[in-house]
Amino acid sequence: MNFDPQEYQNTLDFLYSFVDYSLTRNLQFSAEKFDLSRMAELLRYLGEPHQRYPVIHVAGTKGKGSTAAMIAAVLQAAGYKTGFYISPHLEDFCERIQVNREHIPPSRLVEVVNQLKPAINKIERLTTFELTTAAGFLYFADEMVDVAVVEVGLGGRLDATNLVDPMVSVITSISFDHMKVLGDTLEKIATEKAGIIKDGRPVVSSPQHPEAMRAIEHIAKARNAPLIVSDQEYRADVIARSLAYQRLNIHSLREPVQNALEVDLPLLGDHQIENALTALCALDQASKQGLVIPRPKIQTGLSQVSWEGRFEILNLHPPVVVDAAHNRYSALKLIQTVNQYFPTQRMILVFGASDDKDVAGMLAELLPRSDEVIFTQSIHPRSYQADQLAELASEYPLPKSVIVPLEEAMEQAVNRVHSEDTLLLITGSIFVAAGARKFLREILNRPDFNKRFNSIPIS
Repeated sequence: MNFDPQEYQNTLDFLYSFVDYSLTRNLQFSAEKFDLSRMAELLRYLGEPHQRYPVIHVAGTKGKGSTAAMIAAVLQAAGYKTGFYISPHLEDFCERIQVNREHIPPSRLVEVVNQLKPAINKIERLTTFELTTAAGFLYFADEMVDVAVVEVGLGGRLDATNLVDPMVSVITSISFDHMKVLGDTLEKIATEKAGIIKDGRPVVSSPQHPEAMRAIEHIAKARNAPLIVSDQEYRADVIARSLAYQRLNIHSLREPVQNALEVDLPLLGDHQIENALTALCALDQASKQGLVIPRPKIQTGLSQVSWEGRFEILNLHPPVVVDAAHNRYSALKLIQTVNQYFPTQRMILVFGASDDKDVAGMLAELLPRSDEVIFTQSIHPRSYQADQLAELASEYPLPKSVIVPLEEAMEQAVNRVHSEDTLLLITGSIFVAAGARKFLREILNRPDFNKRFNSIPIS
């Protein structure tokens, strides 16, 4: 099928014509909004495509995308045709559905959505995310993948992805986010995330706050699901760090130290080390269920993993970093990583957030490290107004600007970077990160900027 840009756009418009809770301000939980019966009926109509391949199901507040990407990279390196389902996308909708890290071609997305339409006409109140998830499951079945790594969209228990019967469930770090939907305590949030645990199926967890871990342990025990906690299985020592990778010596706590695995992980920061150990535990459980994953393939897969928009260094001289941090915990981890890799640089921060986030908490982590901040906003309907962000930051004694739209904020920010002693950091939401990435790729190629910005490969 030849690619028709208008037909692709019509398909996206069709998907977005349904209810899209990711665009909804002040979203509250209700059974009508989050109800798996619609999704179950849709998948039955399609012939249960999600049951035609084994699945590794990944939930969590932070790190679920990175962890899922690591798992998928290793499985692909081991020779498995690997489906990979994520949300949201950074720049193009087709990023959400991948096979061997190749995005679904736009023409194939059109075909798959057309396959859904007869069912859509029979089922009421379907949502954009439910249709997208069904499209992913159907595409993986059509492509006859060997295994699929499926990232949860929101929560877990009532997420549209939670109709899979996974070979292993994975729960990454849990912190406060989406509290109006998931609950206002870590126990409540963890209970929703742990809803992906299935009877008798192993579940792997990252280290958790005790309150969150108690909830996970309770549900795992009730469902007779073996619980594996990553820091009880593996330890990683950092051998070397560069702006291209961190070299890790990983060894099992249940094996002799001499059996350690040396890995060059291109995702930077201590939190990515935690995610790597969680991914390894998930892969161990998959191996026990028949997938053959040789140790050299683990090294290869982890060394080749990519996950855009997460401490992504877009320019080296001077340094420009984009990170999709969008809650207080992720902002804390971001600043810790900045201090590891750019300890002496002054920092210009470009910040924009969504209106359902703990913005005050994020600013408390980011602004004490910043020398100047530019508040902006993306075009997303849930964007926090930039001038209101500035008001929240009034107590912090540093130069502040309010510049919209995002493209103007980025141009102004780049103009204010005059030497390699200054780091430009853009963060606050995935939508700001995505817009910044796209704009920076364009602006850094302009003659008036490329004389000052040397976009050389990082090594």
